Amino acid sequence: MEEPATPAIRIFVDADACPVKNEVYRVAERYGLKVFVVANSFMNVPRTDLIERVIVPEGPDVADGWIADRAGPYDIVITADIPLASRCVKNGATVLSPTGKLFDDDSMGMALAARNLMADLRSAGAVTRGPPPLSRQDISRFLSALDLAVVRVKRKMAGPA
Repeated sequence: MEEPATPAIRIFVDADACPVKNEVYRVAERYGLKVFVVANSFMNVPRTDLIERVIVPEGPDVADGWIADRAGPYDIVITADIPLASRCVKNGATVLSPTGKLFDDDSMGMALAARNLMADLRSAGAVTRGPPPLSRQDISRFLSALDLAVVRVKRKMAGPA
């Protein structure tokens, strides 16, 4: 009888506006993790078996759907998209923003409320700014959070000690 395949940690990157793709590639290479770079247009990615470019059709939330349909308990998702983060958290995935913020059950309610408030303000005519450019501290925080996420998922895969 064959042993069941051991699940592997995968990283899904919501890539269209992701400013930390190169950092994800470096961490994935260090740990030997598969990365899916999901976008609705062509994007250059390093040529390695660990990184797979996924081009989805144009349309609202098509890339989000592709990621959310696949991300599970042993996966890490990198996104700034709050609704996508919520869907992936519900699937048990570990979800990080490009600034290293962990989205989890406890933080999703507030994140969704803030996102909806900003959408309501914009629809009412308020001028809002996008996120500021990433600082070195943001990138450092992201790298630490991604490294910690990989370690935690590995522990989860190993089961109780």
